[in-house]
Amino acid sequence: MITIVFYTSGHGLGHASRDIEVIQALLALRPDARVVVRTGAQPWLFALNVPHVELQPCEVDTGVVQIDSLRLDEEQTTREALRFYSDLDRRVEEERRTLGDLGADLVVGDIPPLAFAAADCAGVPSVALGNFTWDWIYGAYPAFTRSAPDVIATIRRAYSHATLALRLPLHGGFGPMVDVVRDVPFIARRSCRDRHEIRRALGCPPDKPVVLLSFGAYGVDFPIEAVSRSTSVTVISAVREPPPGFRYPDLVAASDVVISKPGYGIISECVANGAALLYTSRGHFVEYDLLVAEMPRFLRCRYISQEDLRAGRWAEAIDALLAQPAPPERPPVDGASVVANHIANRIIG
Repeated sequence: MITIVFYTSGHGLGHASRDIEVIQALLALRPDARVVVRTGAQPWLFALNVPHVELQPCEVDTGVVQIDSLRLDEEQTTREALRFYSDLDRRVEEERRTLGDLGADLVVGDIPPLAFAAADCAGVPSVALGNFTWDWIYGAYPAFTRSAPDVIATIRRAYSHATLALRLPLHGGFGPMVDVVRDVPFIARRSCRDRHEIRRALGCPPDKPVVLLSFGAYGVDFPIEAVSRSTSVTVISAVREPPPGFRYPDLVAASDVVISKPGYGIISECVANGAALLYTSRGHFVEYDLLVAEMPRFLRCRYISQEDLRAGRWAEAIDALLAQPAPPERPPVDGASVVANHIANRIIG
């Protein structure tokens, strides 16, 4: 039996969501594979979508500390990273023993530095997967230079041990892995249902645009009911449970517009399911500027201020967004299959 160990970042939902797509594609190729996931991400995501994997909850990185989906805490982010990476040697040794106990044949990391240092120490090949690296994210915060000057160098050393790096679109970083980088298409969750069927199941009137409010793991309070009463759109929320048998990508596919902060996951799913994106700012996160600059190539998108968003002044921005022409490019969204083939070939090799 082949054993593949995934190390999945616990930051938000996006890393886990795309790894689940890869795991599903991988098991379709190699049903004999044993997949173990070590992660601080929400366990229900894996239990719901890949119930047969072995889930081992643990801290594999510290990400960015969020106050809510639109605000982050730079100082606490720095303190948490300093705590974690000051003790990296001990963590690597613990993971080396774990990989040995599991009989790991391959490590896949999205994209905790710990994964690659531990794999190297255990003599196991490793595959990095992501659209950014944490040294790139943290390098934008002056607090790291001031309070944690060694952390970024520690992260880069760990990343340099990756055997292969599969880089997704809308990327930043990857300097320590530049010699082993291969670019791959978007990984995106796609709905298999007819959008009219989904709308009927959700009770959406057929004559009004559908707007999905989606702010991930950390949440934000918005005046949804007031907006629904005062505008000509139907507002649905990702916080509410979809009807039985439906998944989050079905909500995106049913929507004309998704309102969210820009992130790799929501952008890829809007691209794959044909929804437009009305986005707002998300605090000092270096990925934001890159995404805002690049996503108009693939996606109808428009900015709304946090002030207007929180006040429910959405109508003008939604109307303008729906009037925009189609984006100039239609990128492939079969990244899960492409990545699964890379992993399978790495095992065979």
